[in-house]
Amino acid sequence: MKTEGKLMKKVLFATTALVATAGMAAAEVSFGGFGRFGLFYQESAVPGADETRIEQRFRLTVTGTTTSDNGLEFEGRIRFQSDENAAGASNVVNRSAPGFAVSTGGFRLDVGHVSDVIDSGDVVNYYGYGVGLTSFIEQSSGHGLPASGFGTSADGATIDPTVKLRYTAGDFTVSASYTDALNEEFQIGVGYNFGNYSAGIAFGTAENGVGPGVDNDFVAASFGGEIGALAFSLLITDQDTNPDTGYGFSVKYDIGAATEIRFAYSESGAAGANTDAYGIGFRHSLGGGVSLQGGIGDNGGNTTADLGVIFNF
Repeated sequence: MKTEGKLMKKVLFATTALVATAGMAAAEVSFGGFGRFGLFYQESAVPGADETRIEQRFRLTVTGTTTSDNGLEFEGRIRFQSDENAAGASNVVNRSAPGFAVSTGGFRLDVGHVSDVIDSGDVVNYYGYGVGLTSFIEQSSGHGLPASGFGTSADGATIDPTVKLRYTAGDFTVSASYTDALNEEFQIGVGYNFGNYSAGIAFGTAENGVGPGVDNDFVAASFGGEIGALAFSLLITDQDTNPDTGYGFSVKYDIGAATEIRFAYSESGAAGANTDAYGIGFRHSLGGGVSLQGGIGDNGGNTTADLGVIFNF
């Protein structure tokens, strides 16, 4: 009986280990992110202000994925990040709220700390080709969209959750999102790729965006493509909170196998002076996911520049 009992325990242990191993084989956990460091300069109108600081950022993203028996793919992720403050000192690593996704075929549902339609780039190329190590000038600089997606709630301590549904069929994509914030926000958009070109448009509304009880309706549209060594992107935005239509464009030109030149311009359409931004920069690949990047430009009437190294892992 003792021998049979020991044998039964061994069988149960082996069966449990097999089940656990099978579960581990079906699921995957991956780590990825990037680090960057260098110098950042921002012209200041305040006499004696420290205009140059050390630029640094480290981001680690942990992603877990698994597939159910019926083929549904599940994903969960969380981000750890540290940045410098205005004086160049680095803060303690902060963790993000989690984001989740379920996908099958051409459908993908994202929930939690996730991008909305405009921020995700599903249908509209909102940011374009950013200039500098930190992309301090983009074709959307100052436009103020998206107002949600990765947004902090009114108490400043928690993240407003977003739900986004995307469907892709060939070259056609449609996407819709809802952000459960103090001022709820809805977005919907469509995009289409044709050859070396792509076009998209997204519409949205944010409750109480203009004032109490007055929503902020907005739209963003983009068109871009590649012509040989030249890549370009055009952006147009319009929203109730700005008196004028905003627009911007950015280009990237490959001058060699490892080096590219970038230029970006933005006119936000906001009220007041100095509503435009422009800059020129470069990116040079050092191999192994490492690049030397930098740029100089004018943002709201202030000269801005940066230079440094970024590496992906």
